[in-house]
Amino acid sequence: MMSTYRDLTAPIGSRRATVLRTVGTRERRSHLTAPRVPTVGIDIGGTKVMAGVVDADGNILEKVRTETPDKSKSPKVVEDTIVELVLDLSDRHDVHAVGIGAAGWVDAERNRVLFAPHLSWRNEPLRDRLSGRLSVPVLVDNDANTAAWAEWRFGAGRGEDHLVMITLGTGIGGAILEDGQVKRGKYGVAGEFGHMQVVPGGHRCPCGNRGCWEQYSSGNALVREARELAAADSPVAYGIIEHVKGNIGDISGPMITELAREGDAMCIELLQDIGQWLGVGIANLAAALDPSCFVIGGGVSAADDLLIGPARDAFKRHLTGRGYRPEARITRAQLGPEAGMVGAADLARLVARRFRRAKRRRVERWERYERYAEARRTRDTA
Repeated sequence: MMSTYRDLTAPIGSRRATVLRTVGTRERRSHLTAPRVPTVGIDIGGTKVMAGVVDADGNILEKVRTETPDKSKSPKVVEDTIVELVLDLSDRHDVHAVGIGAAGWVDAERNRVLFAPHLSWRNEPLRDRLSGRLSVPVLVDNDANTAAWAEWRFGAGRGEDHLVMITLGTGIGGAILEDGQVKRGKYGVAGEFGHMQVVPGGHRCPCGNRGCWEQYSSGNALVREARELAAADSPVAYGIIEHVKGNIGDISGPMITELAREGDAMCIELLQDIGQWLGVGIANLAAALDPSCFVIGGGVSAADDLLIGPARDAFKRHLTGRGYRPEARITRAQLGPEAGMVGAADLARLVARRFRRAKRRRVERWERYERYAEARRTRDTA
């Protein structure tokens, strides 16, 4: 369409804003125009590799799982495992692309795993290596990013334009999604919320700093507090001591959640403490990012309202400008442990069109050759 005089004489800033809005709309719609084909999503952690074929509506058609081999001592061993799982699924499904959610830092180009705390990947060009072996497009992203994408597309975050996901597991991971785009930062490592320092000089964190958020609101923090009370032979810990028959090392996060549901006062209090720290961190994130929704996922979120109820209360108490601003919704994730796998598969659909074009070109070349060969046979027999 031809530009009008008003368009050409509009202030540069307003013209640039119009262009940005147009580009943003196009990007937001990219998942809607992606081919509706099955893709494979893979979720890689320190203990397991889970792969599944996922359709365009987020339904898992088939899922396979194996242990992470050899404690991940060799990058190639893990790559071999991924290839075996994809080829196994490809025997029964027409796979058009592969998406990988890795527990680690992935560069902005979504090619290299810069660092994985539970794997031996250090600046590993995972996408290029696997693309060459699988002959289909491969997408690599952080597992929290893929989980957030899944929750936005198919789960608790549907309909939200500004979403923050927090994954509570051994530590705290996270992701930011705005206007249908995962915000990865300049270098690809945005969303490491667990290492915000909330208590100066507090508990030492494996990252090397002290007082990180995940030292107060995570699975590790929950288990640490329970074990310390049990080791001190605290009267409030008698229930859990009896449950583990005195073997304090057997205390785990799921066990604490189970006992809390059964009414154990100490376990309920520990989850409330974790939830309150969760609310403090969410209030800090709201001050910085101002999202409309926080989605809480990860294993610890299984405690549900025992955890999220106290988090909502603490969030309201610590929110900057409370009472004079809209409050973000805080909700539990819906897709469970498959979220990262489903999100990786759905993101891979955005690059699947490359495979479809290449496949179509191969078919067209073959059809042209067949027509040429048939014409030549007809001419030779005439």
